[in-house]
Amino acid sequence: MDTKNPTYSEALERYARKIAEASTEDMVLNMGPQHPSTHGVLRLELITDGEIVKEVIPHIGYLHRCFEKHAESLTYQQTIPFTDRMDYLASMNNSHIWSMGVERMLGIAQDIPKRIEYIRVLVSELNRIGSHLIAIGTYGIDIGAFTPFLWCFRDREHIMGMLEWVSGSRMLYNYIWIGGLFYDLPVGFEERCRDFVNYFKPKLAELNQLLTDNQIFISRTANVGILPMDVAINYGCSGPMLRGSGLKWDLRRIDGYSVYPELDFEIPIGKGEMGAVGDCWDRYKVRVDEIEQSLKIVEQCLDRLQKELKRTPDFDPRAKLPRKITPKPQDYYVRGEGAKGELGFYFIADPDGRSEIPFRVKSRGPSFSNLSALPAMAKGVMIADLIAIVGSIDFVLGEVDR
Repeated sequence: MDTKNPTYSEALERYARKIAEASTEDMVLNMGPQHPSTHGVLRLELITDGEIVKEVIPHIGYLHRCFEKHAESLTYQQTIPFTDRMDYLASMNNSHIWSMGVERMLGIAQDIPKRIEYIRVLVSELNRIGSHLIAIGTYGIDIGAFTPFLWCFRDREHIMGMLEWVSGSRMLYNYIWIGGLFYDLPVGFEERCRDFVNYFKPKLAELNQLLTDNQIFISRTANVGILPMDVAINYGCSGPMLRGSGLKWDLRRIDGYSVYPELDFEIPIGKGEMGAVGDCWDRYKVRVDEIEQSLKIVEQCLDRLQKELKRTPDFDPRAKLPRKITPKPQDYYVRGEGAKGELGFYFIADPDGRSEIPFRVKSRGPSFSNLSALPAMAKGVMIADLIAIVGSIDFVLGEVDR
């Protein structure tokens, strides 16, 4: 057997032999696919020596969204509802990046009105806050803290209500379209959004007192699941996973897409304040700090929309929608900073340049790469600590099984 480049059947044979050997000496446990701490239908096969985890083998494929197959069968515009179903906790970011990529392929990205771009960033950052609130709340309940879970979902409900007001849907929005938006912001949305920001800032401070500085929570997460920066880079990690390991890598700054270069915000990173750099607490703290930065972005977007980019009766958010979306034959990769990390789409346009259906679309989901680092982080830890490590990754299975 070629150990450097095994075939699929050889890899399966080697895996079966490993499990067979482990079952005679160690214990093989299944965590999931219905286990509440796996955050979806994920099966983790554990090889344990008592309470010590010797190896973790993730098994995926229980929640296949068939996204890439849909993209080969539908037009670019018709595929947007299916991008929403990948990371369904931050759908606005998915459709924003998809639309941005198609607009660049068509050569119309520079023609999108500023008001549309600011609305896109506004709703995407609201959705990012909602996604991080779920990550923080469910992480607390994984560790054993029930109250933060209720508080996070209470505050997220305000965001869900505003996004439902904008798009008509609570989770799967189909709001950002290629060349524009489904509809302009409702009258009074900016004022209601600013009220939420003013309400939420003290609530976030309370959450920090309740969970971030909680000594029990710190003892469960500090110095647990350490992910060194070089290991995170080699596994292709991105988003809070990578920044938690100490690297300032945020595509909103690196690539400067949409109107992010015009906005003032910082990039939080893990600093090892409670333990080692890149531990579970650092990854958690990066998400808390990112909520604060997203609130800053939301406020700046509201200022621009209310002062310089006011709504006018003749403003049409669909004015730039192309009647027919047929990019020139090309291969194009677009990426953006989703709530979980780098979300990318690799387009292969129709070779004849006539069809509105792409020849092929490959999706690069950040949750897939982030989850791949789990075996490296979990070797030699206690089973209880494995729960803390899984929760600190914050993956969504709809983005893993594309």
